[in-house]
Amino acid sequence: MSSYWAFTKKEFLGCFRTSKLVVMAVVFLLLGIMNPVTAKLMPELFKSLNTEGIIFTIPEPTALDSWMQFYKNVPQMGLIVLVIVFSGVLTNEISKGTLINVLTKGLKRSNVILAKMTMVTAVWTMCYILAFVVTYGYTVYFWPEQSCNNIVLAAVCLWLFGVLLLSAIMLGSVLVKGTSGCLLFVGGVVVLMFLINMIPKADAFNPIVLAAGNMNLITGAMAVGDLVKPIVVSVVLIIGFLGGACSVFNRKYI
Repeated sequence: MSSYWAFTKKEFLGCFRTSKLVVMAVVFLLLGIMNPVTAKLMPELFKSLNTEGIIFTIPEPTALDSWMQFYKNVPQMGLIVLVIVFSGVLTNEISKGTLINVLTKGLKRSNVILAKMTMVTAVWTMCYILAFVVTYGYTVYFWPEQSCNNIVLAAVCLWLFGVLLLSAIMLGSVLVKGTSGCLLFVGGVVVLMFLINMIPKADAFNPIVLAAGNMNLITGAMAVGDLVKPIVVSVVLIIGFLGGACSVFNRKYI
């Protein structure tokens, strides 16, 4: 267990030295600021356009618009940045052979997977909370008398989907070669989820709803109970991906 914690500390230090933590923090800080500001200023931007007599009827922005921006920008931009930044977290070391020294000194291969997963999950969690808190603060500032339901639950669902993508990165890193192969693997997992969503009744179990149905939860179009099955499936997949990654990595020649 001590070797696991020692390697985890090394991973955090490496993440900081390579500026990955800084990049993630800056991106998610900007996303957190951009969400409510965009919702607040969008009507003014439309009004400033020279529309040559065309009249736009634009409703006043609300707190709901701010969260709509959050659940549009974080899945479309934040998760993409997350996957790109950490797609090489294991593949780079495998290709360069830098893990040979620590493995020959007795570090279990499963601990390598778990330590890296711990690091990327912690960074994702910190940066995601940063974006959420900033969005929440500006939303309350701009619309102090308005509130939305299930904000925290919707945020937790999106966070869990991010963890699912990170576990897919771990599995993809040991199944395919190179960072580009890992990116294709994770992209294939997401595409498969979208395809499964087209099957009748399968959408009730599909984890993709955790990243795509957040506004339905906030507006009341989706019941809280509808998320139980996707959450359970996501947790099972995370455990399965990590277990598969450890199993494959234990037999992988480095």
